[in-house]
Amino acid sequence: MKELALKYGCNPNQKPSRIYMDDDRDLPIEVLSGRPGYINFLDAFNGWQLVRELKAATGLPAATSFKHVSPAGAAVGLPLDETLRKIYWVDDMGELSPLACAYARARGADRMSSFGDFIALSDVCDKDTASLIKREVSDGVIAPGFTDEALEILKAKKKGNYCVIKIDENYRPAPLEHKQVFGITFEQGRQELPIDDELLSNVVTENKEIPEAAKRDLKIALITLKYTQSNSVCFVKDGQAIGVGAGQQSRVHCTRLAGQKADDWFLRQCPKVLDLQFVDGIRRADRDNAIDVYIGEEYMDVLADGAWEKIFKVKPEVFTREEKRAWLDQMKGVTLGSDAFFPFSDNIERAHKSGVEYIAEPGGSVRDDAVIECCNKYNMAMAFTGIRLFHH
Repeated sequence: MKELALKYGCNPNQKPSRIYMDDDRDLPIEVLSGRPGYINFLDAFNGWQLVRELKAATGLPAATSFKHVSPAGAAVGLPLDETLRKIYWVDDMGELSPLACAYARARGADRMSSFGDFIALSDVCDKDTASLIKREVSDGVIAPGFTDEALEILKAKKKGNYCVIKIDENYRPAPLEHKQVFGITFEQGRQELPIDDELLSNVVTENKEIPEAAKRDLKIALITLKYTQSNSVCFVKDGQAIGVGAGQQSRVHCTRLAGQKADDWFLRQCPKVLDLQFVDGIRRADRDNAIDVYIGEEYMDVLADGAWEKIFKVKPEVFTREEKRAWLDQMKGVTLGSDAFFPFSDNIERAHKSGVEYIAEPGGSVRDDAVIECCNKYNMAMAFTGIRLFHH
């Protein structure tokens, strides 16, 4: 099959729409269920590249949760502790496979942004992963294969309309890629830069020590950034992105956005949040929304009389700014990647507030000295990669 007709393009009025191959090869995908759309395929193909590279770089199964052509989360398949199992709502599922752990992490880090995601998996989708996907609001999944049990579970989702795409894991695209804007064709070489330890070897700060776990996390950050709309930064801890700041014109706004997402991820692990008592039968999305509001500045939206009774069995106490800061001060060992240089030290100041200790960025700013000095102030280790990772 060399082409596949789509229902419409980015919007319902954009017709006709299709995906097709320019060369003599067939499309490297097979639609096993549902009818994927234009944006679904953009998410699927970007997500597949991301997880394929994560697995190549780490040797671990990988998953990503995409929304509007940027990852809301990405992770490798490390085991989940009891706290993470609880905040990712998988504490009732028993022991999970490594691939399922990867998706639980990718989906769970920023559940608000992952609502209605398109999933990419590096490995054959197993029953554990399909069972996890089944209970979430999602548009579809792409993987190199599906076990019979997994496919049966996924085909039943959304009354048979859930999008399931199998991709040929041996497919490699042409070295030149093309896109059209306003009828004009652009051509460029593909971004095939390998993300490896060598890229992290130029450590420019006084602190030269980057442990192996931090190197793994920095590689996860940089690979995630390769497939995130620029400008972008990515906070990673323990094998998963915990905050992605995508598509901002100002880099410090990327850092603030990603830093706030990382903070929210950690605040959800605070006993005060874990002990919230929700009313019986509350929907997963409503529970996520309530937590997001409760840990934010608009907490009275869920604590006001007449509001809290619809959400909680017992009215929670206010999670004060001082309590939140005290909890966040315990977050350590976070890594930060940036798709281009940090032009000012304000990015480092903001990163420090979210527990960042290791940074990878291209370098090349006229203010590199000020950025390095700020890193030294907080004993951070920072590597200059020498390469930009813009993605549009």
